[in-house]
Amino acid sequence: MQFSGTVRYVGDGDSLCVGNTADPNAWIEVRLADFNAPELHEDRGAQGKVALERIALHREVTCTTERGRSRRVISFDRVIARCRVGSQPIGDMLRQAGAPEGGN
Repeated sequence: MQFSGTVRYVGDGDSLCVGNTADPNAWIEVRLADFNAPELHEDRGAQGKVALERIALHREVTCTTERGRSRRVISFDRVIARCRVGSQPIGDMLRQAGAPEGGN
């Protein structure tokens, strides 16, 4: 499944919300399939969130759902997806920006 919209919120270094309106009830919560950042409470977790905000917040993205390790498309109420800004995958953009990787 593919969906697109504006990144309305960044939860941490690998989680964001995509929506076509300002109504949070209509947003899709996304866990990036192609990047694994530290959790906010872990070392460098806040840096990861700032990096994702710089790259994606308020920008138009296109996301394609993907099955995770559990073979499911949903992980903790979030859709697992690869998202792009234009033609660039957000995971690649985070790596190029030196965003911290690792974590749970």
